[in-house]
Amino acid sequence: MSGARMYVFAVIEHASRRIRILGATAHPTARWVTQAAKNLVMDLEDAGCRARLLIRDRDGKFPALFDAVLNDAGIEAVLSGARMPRMNSITQRWVQTCRRELLDRTLI
Repeated sequence: MSGARMYVFAVIEHASRRIRILGATAHPTARWVTQAAKNLVMDLEDAGCRARLLIRDRDGKFPALFDAVLNDAGIEAVLSGARMPRMNSITQRWVQTCRRELLDRTLI
């Protein structure tokens, strides 16, 4: 274990609370995020799921191409408000649970 910071791209279906982890990297780039969006669209098609909206934050790593990939699949990207964690509370709760359950029990 190197102690390096990792970024995880995860999507949660609000109705079922199912979590789809699309990837993890130490250096997220716009290209990596766009590829994760393409993988999400393919996963949803394979599973026969229909998504209409995707709530995301305003991070600069989400390029216009990310939204274009989703729009082509019929998914509208909705930006969360600035400093409004309650707007995406299910994901925020999952992140806090991961931190508490995984990182609090890690010896460094």
